[in-house]
Amino acid sequence: MSKVAIVVDSTAFIPKELIQQYDLHVIPQILNWEGESYKDDIDITPDVFYTRLKTAKEMPTTSQPSAGEFFEFFTEIAKTADAIVAVLISEYLSGTLASARAAADMMPDFPIEIVDTRSTAMGLGFMALAAAKAVHNGADYKEAAEAARALKPHMNIVFVVDTLEFLHRGGRIGGAKRLIGSMLSIKPVLHLEDGRIEPLASVRTKRKAVSHVLNLVAEDVQDKSNVHMAVMNALAPDEGKRIFDELKQRFNPVELYNTDLSPIVGAHVGPGTVGIIYYAEP
Repeated sequence: MSKVAIVVDSTAFIPKELIQQYDLHVIPQILNWEGESYKDDIDITPDVFYTRLKTAKEMPTTSQPSAGEFFEFFTEIAKTADAIVAVLISEYLSGTLASARAAADMMPDFPIEIVDTRSTAMGLGFMALAAAKAVHNGADYKEAAEAARALKPHMNIVFVVDTLEFLHRGGRIGGAKRLIGSMLSIKPVLHLEDGRIEPLASVRTKRKAVSHVLNLVAEDVQDKSNVHMAVMNALAPDEGKRIFDELKQRFNPVELYNTDLSPIVGAHVGPGTVGIIYYAEP
Protein backbone atom coordinates (compact mmCIF):
# COMPACT_ATOMS: atom_id res chain seq x y z
CA MET A 1 0.00 0.00 0.00
CA SER A 2 1.35 3.43 -0.91
CA LYS A 3 2.17 5.92 1.82
CA VAL A 4 0.27 9.20 1.64
CA ALA A 5 1.62 12.10 3.72
CA ILE A 6 -0.75 14.78 4.99
CA VAL A 7 0.71 18.30 5.15
CA VAL A 8 -0.98 21.10 7.06
CA ASP A 9 0.12 24.68 7.72
CA SER A 10 0.62 25.87 11.27
CA THR A 11 -2.48 28.08 11.41
CA ALA A 12 -4.50 24.89 11.99
CA PHE A 13 -2.94 24.55 15.44
CA ILE A 14 -4.14 20.96 15.76
CA PRO A 15 -3.56 19.51 19.25
CA LYS A 16 -0.11 17.96 19.34
CA GLU A 17 -1.37 14.52 20.34
CA LEU A 18 -3.43 14.37 17.13
CA ILE A 19 -0.48 15.53 15.04
CA GLN A 20 1.51 12.64 16.44
CA GLN A 21 -1.32 10.13 16.22
CA TYR A 22 -1.94 10.81 12.53
CA ASP A 23 1.68 11.59 11.60
CA LEU A 24 0.79 15.01 10.19
CA HIS A 25 3.51 17.20 8.67
CA VAL A 26 3.23 20.82 9.79
CA ILE A 27 4.85 23.60 7.77
CA PRO A 28 5.23 26.75 9.89
CA GLN A 29 4.01 30.17 8.87
CA ILE A 30 6.31 33.13 9.59
CA LEU A 31 5.85 35.92 12.12
CA ASN A 32 7.92 39.06 11.52
CA TRP A 33 8.37 41.30 14.56
CA GLU A 34 10.78 44.07 15.46
CA GLY A 35 13.42 42.96 12.98
CA GLU A 36 13.19 39.26 13.78
CA SER A 37 11.45 36.36 12.01
CA TYR A 38 9.86 33.56 14.02
CA LYS A 39 8.52 30.20 12.88
CA ASP A 40 4.97 29.79 14.15
CA ASP A 41 4.80 27.64 17.31
CA ILE A 42 8.46 26.70 16.91
CA ASP A 43 10.31 29.91 17.70
CA ILE A 44 7.36 31.57 19.43
CA THR A 45 4.46 30.02 21.37
CA PRO A 46 0.98 31.46 21.95
CA ASP A 47 1.56 32.35 25.62
CA VAL A 48 4.75 34.29 24.87
CA PHE A 49 3.26 35.88 21.77
CA TYR A 50 0.00 37.16 23.26
CA THR A 51 1.64 38.42 26.45
CA ARG A 52 4.14 40.40 24.38
CA LEU A 53 1.48 41.61 21.95
CA LYS A 54 -0.53 43.34 24.68
CA THR A 55 2.23 45.87 25.33
CA ALA A 56 4.01 45.90 21.96
CA LYS A 57 4.78 49.28 20.42
CA GLU A 58 5.32 47.73 17.02
CA MET A 59 2.74 45.28 15.64
CA PRO A 60 3.92 42.04 14.05
CA THR A 61 3.33 41.10 10.43
CA THR A 62 2.97 37.62 8.96
CA SER A 63 4.16 35.88 5.83
CA GLN A 64 3.58 32.49 4.28
CA PRO A 65 6.30 29.95 3.53
CA SER A 66 7.86 30.70 0.16
CA ALA A 67 7.58 28.39 -2.84
CA GLY A 68 11.19 27.41 -2.23
CA GLU A 69 10.46 26.52 1.40
CA PHE A 70 7.47 24.43 0.33
CA PHE A 71 9.62 22.72 -2.30
CA GLU A 72 12.21 21.79 0.33
CA PHE A 73 9.47 20.63 2.70
CA PHE A 74 7.76 18.51 0.02
CA THR A 75 11.06 17.12 -1.22
CA GLU A 76 12.02 15.92 2.26
CA ILE A 77 8.63 14.25 2.74
CA ALA A 78 8.88 12.63 -0.71
CA LYS A 79 11.88 10.63 0.50
CA THR A 80 9.58 8.42 2.58
CA ALA A 81 6.13 8.98 1.03
CA ASP A 82 4.55 8.12 -2.31
CA ALA A 83 2.14 11.07 -2.44
CA ILE A 84 1.28 14.26 -0.56
CA VAL A 85 -2.02 15.90 0.33
CA ALA A 86 -1.49 19.51 1.48
CA VAL A 87 -4.49 20.86 3.40
CA LEU A 88 -4.04 24.61 3.75
CA ILE A 89 -5.47 27.95 4.91
CA SER A 90 -7.99 29.82 2.74
CA GLU A 91 -6.37 31.55 -0.20
CA TYR A 92 -8.40 34.65 0.71
CA LEU A 93 -6.56 34.87 4.04
CA SER A 94 -3.02 34.01 2.97
CA GLY A 95 -0.71 33.46 0.00
CA THR A 96 0.10 29.98 1.31
CA LEU A 97 -1.87 28.20 -1.43
CA ALA A 98 0.03 30.02 -4.18
CA SER A 99 3.38 29.03 -2.66
CA ALA A 100 2.32 25.40 -2.30
CA ARG A 101 1.02 25.23 -5.86
CA ALA A 102 4.24 26.73 -7.21
CA ALA A 103 6.25 24.15 -5.28
CA ALA A 104 4.05 21.32 -6.58
CA ASP A 105 4.69 22.57 -10.13
CA MET A 106 8.40 22.11 -9.46
CA MET A 107 7.73 18.41 -8.75
CA PRO A 108 5.65 17.34 -11.78
CA ASP A 109 6.51 13.65 -11.36
CA PHE A 110 5.44 13.41 -7.72
CA PRO A 111 1.72 13.16 -6.86
CA ILE A 112 0.63 16.21 -4.82
CA GLU A 113 -2.93 17.35 -4.10
CA ILE A 114 -3.44 20.89 -2.79
CA VAL A 115 -6.65 21.53 -0.82
CA ASP A 116 -7.92 25.07 -0.28
CA THR A 117 -10.01 24.62 2.85
CA ARG A 118 -11.51 28.15 2.73
CA SER A 119 -10.82 27.97 6.46
CA THR A 120 -8.16 28.22 9.15
CA ALA A 121 -7.58 27.18 12.79
CA MET A 122 -9.39 23.92 13.60
CA GLY A 123 -11.68 24.35 10.59
CA LEU A 124 -8.57 23.61 8.59
CA GLY A 125 -7.51 21.14 11.26
CA PHE A 126 -10.70 19.07 11.05
CA MET A 127 -10.29 18.81 7.26
CA ALA A 128 -6.68 17.68 7.60
CA LEU A 129 -7.77 15.07 10.15
CA ALA A 130 -10.47 13.86 7.74
CA ALA A 131 -7.80 13.33 5.09
CA ALA A 132 -5.52 11.56 7.59
CA LYS A 133 -8.34 9.28 8.77
CA ALA A 134 -9.15 8.42 5.15
CA VAL A 135 -5.52 7.43 4.57
CA HIS A 136 -5.60 5.33 7.73
CA ASN A 137 -8.62 3.51 6.27
CA GLY A 138 -6.80 2.77 3.02
CA ALA A 139 -7.63 5.78 0.82
CA ASP A 140 -5.25 6.90 -1.92
CA TYR A 141 -4.09 10.49 -2.11
CA LYS A 142 -6.93 11.69 -4.34
CA GLU A 143 -9.54 10.06 -2.10
CA ALA A 144 -7.90 11.59 0.98
CA ALA A 145 -7.99 15.05 -0.61
CA GLU A 146 -11.65 14.54 -1.47
CA ALA A 147 -12.40 13.54 2.14
CA ALA A 148 -11.02 16.92 3.24
CA ARG A 149 -12.87 18.85 0.52
CA ALA A 150 -16.16 17.10 1.38
CA LEU A 151 -16.21 18.88 4.75
CA LYS A 152 -15.75 22.35 3.26
CA PRO A 153 -19.45 23.23 2.85
CA HIS A 154 -20.23 21.93 6.35
CA MET A 155 -17.48 23.75 8.27
CA ASN A 156 -18.39 26.74 10.45
CA ILE A 157 -16.19 29.24 12.30
CA VAL A 158 -17.96 31.84 14.45
CA PHE A 159 -15.93 34.11 16.69
CA VAL A 160 -15.85 37.27 18.77
CA VAL A 161 -12.97 39.75 18.75
CA ASP A 162 -12.26 42.34 21.42
CA THR A 163 -11.50 44.89 18.71
CA LEU A 164 -11.44 45.09 14.91
CA GLU A 165 -8.14 46.96 15.09
CA PHE A 166 -5.97 43.93 14.33
CA LEU A 167 -8.06 42.68 11.40
CA HIS A 168 -8.20 46.18 9.96
CA ARG A 169 -4.48 46.77 10.29
CA GLY A 170 -3.60 43.38 8.80
CA GLY A 171 -5.90 43.76 5.80
CA ARG A 172 -7.92 40.59 6.62
CA ILE A 173 -11.08 42.38 7.66
CA GLY A 174 -13.24 41.49 4.63
CA GLY A 175 -16.88 42.50 4.89
CA ALA A 176 -16.46 43.37 8.57
CA LYS A 177 -14.97 46.71 7.54
CA ARG A 178 -18.50 48.14 7.57
CA LEU A 179 -18.36 47.90 11.38
CA ILE A 180 -15.22 50.02 11.72
CA GLY A 181 -17.08 53.24 12.56
CA SER A 182 -18.49 51.74 15.75
CA MET A 183 -15.56 49.47 16.61
CA LEU A 184 -14.92 51.15 19.96
CA SER A 185 -18.41 50.54 21.32
CA ILE A 186 -19.22 47.00 20.16
CA LYS A 187 -17.99 43.44 20.28
CA PRO A 188 -18.22 42.15 16.71
CA VAL A 189 -19.48 38.62 16.05
CA LEU A 190 -17.78 37.41 12.89
CA HIS A 191 -17.61 34.25 10.82
CA LEU A 192 -15.83 32.78 7.85
CA GLU A 193 -17.95 32.69 4.72
CA ASP A 194 -16.34 30.98 1.73
CA GLY A 195 -12.93 31.70 3.22
CA ARG A 196 -13.52 35.39 3.93
CA ILE A 197 -14.21 37.14 7.23
CA GLU A 198 -17.75 38.54 7.32
CA PRO A 199 -19.86 40.14 10.08
CA LEU A 200 -22.80 38.42 11.74
CA ALA A 201 -23.77 40.80 14.53
CA SER A 202 -22.68 43.72 16.70
CA VAL A 203 -23.16 43.22 20.42
CA ARG A 204 -22.48 45.65 23.26
CA THR A 205 -20.61 43.37 25.66
CA LYS A 206 -18.28 40.40 25.33
CA ARG A 207 -20.47 38.17 27.50
CA LYS A 208 -23.54 38.90 25.35
CA ALA A 209 -21.50 38.37 22.18
CA VAL A 210 -20.38 34.93 23.36
CA SER A 211 -23.95 34.09 24.34
CA HIS A 212 -25.05 35.14 20.85
CA VAL A 213 -22.48 32.80 19.30
CA LEU A 214 -23.66 29.89 21.45
CA ASN A 215 -27.26 30.57 20.44
CA LEU A 216 -26.29 30.64 16.76
CA VAL A 217 -24.53 27.30 17.12
CA ALA A 218 -27.46 25.79 19.03
CA GLU A 219 -29.90 26.85 16.32
CA ASP A 220 -27.68 25.43 13.60
CA VAL A 221 -27.06 22.00 15.15
CA GLN A 222 -30.38 21.37 16.90
CA ASP A 223 -31.55 18.74 14.40
CA LYS A 224 -28.12 17.32 13.59
CA SER A 225 -26.19 14.39 15.00
CA ASN A 226 -22.49 13.54 15.08
CA VAL A 227 -21.34 17.11 15.62
CA HIS A 228 -17.60 17.84 15.84
CA MET A 229 -16.51 20.96 17.72
CA ALA A 230 -13.50 22.95 18.83
CA VAL A 231 -13.12 26.07 20.93
CA MET A 232 -10.44 28.60 20.00
CA ASN A 233 -9.05 31.38 22.15
CA ALA A 234 -6.33 34.01 22.00
CA LEU A 235 -5.08 34.72 25.53
CA ALA A 236 -8.57 34.03 26.89
CA PRO A 237 -8.19 30.58 28.48
CA ASP A 238 -10.87 31.06 31.13
CA GLU A 239 -13.46 32.13 28.56
CA GLY A 240 -12.37 29.27 26.33
CA LYS A 241 -12.83 26.78 29.16
CA ARG A 242 -16.31 28.13 29.97
CA ILE A 243 -17.34 27.78 26.32
CA PHE A 244 -15.80 24.30 26.16
CA ASP A 245 -17.76 23.17 29.24
CA GLU A 246 -21.00 24.58 27.86
CA LEU A 247 -20.55 22.91 24.47
CA LYS A 248 -19.85 19.59 26.15
CA GLN A 249 -22.96 19.86 28.33
CA ARG A 250 -25.38 21.22 25.71
CA PHE A 251 -24.38 19.36 22.56
CA ASN A 252 -22.45 16.22 23.60
CA PRO A 253 -20.25 16.40 20.47
CA VAL A 254 -18.46 13.31 19.18
CA GLU A 255 -15.27 15.36 19.11
CA LEU A 256 -14.49 18.44 21.21
CA TYR A 257 -11.15 20.23 21.53
CA ASN A 258 -10.04 23.31 23.45
CA THR A 259 -7.35 25.02 21.36
CA ASP A 260 -5.22 28.13 21.31
CA LEU A 261 -5.12 30.31 18.24
CA SER A 262 -1.69 30.24 16.64
CA PRO A 263 0.42 33.40 16.83
CA ILE A 264 -0.06 33.83 13.08
CA VAL A 265 -3.86 33.94 13.35
CA GLY A 266 -3.62 35.86 16.62
CA ALA A 267 -1.62 38.60 14.95
CA HIS A 268 -4.69 39.34 12.82
CA VAL A 269 -7.52 38.89 15.32
CA GLY A 270 -5.82 40.09 18.51
CA PRO A 271 -5.84 39.02 22.17
CA GLY A 272 -9.20 38.20 23.73
CA THR A 273 -10.63 36.52 20.65
CA VAL A 274 -12.78 33.47 21.33
CA GLY A 275 -14.76 31.32 18.93
CA ILE A 276 -16.33 28.01 18.03
CA ILE A 277 -15.49 25.81 15.06
CA TYR A 278 -17.94 23.05 14.27
CA TYR A 279 -19.46 20.79 11.66
CA ALA A 280 -22.03 18.04 11.49
CA GLU A 281 -21.09 14.94 9.54
CA PRO A 282 -22.56 15.11 6.02
